[in-house]
Amino acid sequence: MFDPRLPLLPRSLNAVGRTLARIGIRPGNLGSQSLLEAARQQTGLADFGDDSFREGLDRLVESLESEARLSAIGRFIARQDLVGHLSNRLQLVDWHRRYPEIGDLPIRRPIFIVGQGRTGTTILHELLALDPNNRVPLTWETDFPFPPPERAQYTSDPRIARSQSQIDRSESLIPDFKRMHRMGARVPQECVRITASDCKSAIFTATWRVPTYTRWLLDEADLSSTYALHRKTLQLLAWRCPGERWVLKSPGHLWCLDAVLDEYPDACFIQTHRDPLRILSSLASLEMVLRKMSSDANIPVEIAREWSGWLARSYDRSVDFRESGRIPDSRVADLQFREFIADPIPVVRKIYDRFDLELLPETEARMLSYLRENPSDRDGAHKHRLEETGLDIDEERARVKRYQEYFDVPTEPSGG
Repeated sequence: MFDPRLPLLPRSLNAVGRTLARIGIRPGNLGSQSLLEAARQQTGLADFGDDSFREGLDRLVESLESEARLSAIGRFIARQDLVGHLSNRLQLVDWHRRYPEIGDLPIRRPIFIVGQGRTGTTILHELLALDPNNRVPLTWETDFPFPPPERAQYTSDPRIARSQSQIDRSESLIPDFKRMHRMGARVPQECVRITASDCKSAIFTATWRVPTYTRWLLDEADLSSTYALHRKTLQLLAWRCPGERWVLKSPGHLWCLDAVLDEYPDACFIQTHRDPLRILSSLASLEMVLRKMSSDANIPVEIAREWSGWLARSYDRSVDFRESGRIPDSRVADLQFREFIADPIPVVRKIYDRFDLELLPETEARMLSYLRENPSDRDGAHKHRLEETGLDIDEERARVKRYQEYFDVPTEPSGG
């Protein structure tokens, strides 16, 4: 499997960090109290709202310290990220306290793209964002949502440049990542960036090796507070910059569709489908690159085994959810990856028809233009093979058999 290397400067800094660690010096304090105090100092605020996030924070930092094998740079990144998420929580509580009318804004019939990663969800989200009736959370406004965005400055806000600078710094550490996943300040962002402020988010599973935290998140955590925070964030973002409907995306939703529907009873879902073994192969390769930014001790087969179990659980839960009958068929659109990638626009038309929405000719034209300007291999091709993970292919195929049969998901060739 592809094993990326950091550029020379961060490798040198990590080497210094290893030397310091041997004499008991560990930069980047990841203690819960230190993170909370740093967020208070950064914002000048003290009210985090209810304590629903505290268990997740404690479990996460425990996993980071005991399991993540963070490099020196990784510890600094983790501290900066967590302080940022906690600061956003403080400010969200403060804005809702000072302007209670924000909490009265309705979120009507949101559309959630809930397929697993590597199934075309990113390009689908980008296409749907071209419809002026669709409101999506862009990266810059999820990174820096305070003060809430305003329509008049939405395309010229100075926070766009600030967000892009952060992305550029990340890409300088892991330049191979952009071949696998497109990033940008003006690109639609996933909901895992929002739910991180409740310390219950799959973004942490993707960024770091935190298996104990992830097992708790998937099997025990109460996500009612997480999606309540999600709603409050959407209300804040739409307060001065509204749209007709929200279109949202995250593979993290697939593990907890019931929790999504509990918070948004009128939601519509688009579930994207692809051969699960191709998803596993691609995600394992992507994780090797992404986690390299924070750790020098990534083991390919370990990553593949972790994600094999987590992905299989998400597929089974999606079948359970559909078999439960909690949501009518009219509010779910199933999208097969091969069909969508071969000819995206007819598939988009089917989605609009399914949800009784109007796809205007000028919107369709924008989508076609966007596809021409942004081919899937614009930043280079992503090559991966499941055989390189060390997993037993027959065992993996048996693990996802129920999902493939229920949703009629075809098996793809393993190479490429």
